[in-house]
Amino acid sequence: MPEKILMKSLTQSFLLGLTILLPVMLSIQLVIWFFGTAEGWLKPLWVAVLSEEYYFPGLAIVSFVALVTAIGFSARMHVLSQLLGLPGKLLQRIPLVHYVYNLINDFLDLMAGKNFSDQSVVWVTLPGESTKVIGIVTTQAGDSKSKLSALLEQEEVAVFLPMSYQAGGYMVVVPRSRVTEIDMKPGEALSLIMSAGLGQK
Repeated sequence: MPEKILMKSLTQSFLLGLTILLPVMLSIQLVIWFFGTAEGWLKPLWVAVLSEEYYFPGLAIVSFVALVTAIGFSARMHVLSQLLGLPGKLLQRIPLVHYVYNLINDFLDLMAGKNFSDQSVVWVTLPGESTKVIGIVTTQAGDSKSKLSALLEQEEVAVFLPMSYQAGGYMVVVPRSRVTEIDMKPGEALSLIMSAGLGQK
């Protein structure tokens, strides 16, 4: 009996330690991979310009951060944003590649809440009216920019229901009577749902 209690205590301690260390380890590994990739891409360019003698480790990373910041700043200007959008438009014309590009682009827009309005977070009452889930309204009837909008009835809305602990979810079409607006930004809602509500303050 004492052995079982000891094993149970050790197992719980191990799992607790894992929940503390694993997020830190994975985050650090992701950062290392990200900057390692940037270093691998940009180092040959700097070596070609400066030669190996004048190149120092980290220059590629610093230049990458500066480049991303400059692109983000330039994207705020209408003329430059059109130019910066040209590579994406070219990729959308390439067979098969455009599927991958659109998938990645839509996913990043989704995570950033780019295409959501401030009042798009809602409670969705499921059939039976005893269970509610948090969702984000993506399309409404009358939206000329959406192909899905043409398929919706006037009193219907399309709602994205994210899933916890993974990048995925479901798109459902429900009557407006089943949704209630929540005073929350889409980014906050996504973070809340993907963490299953844990660690939110």
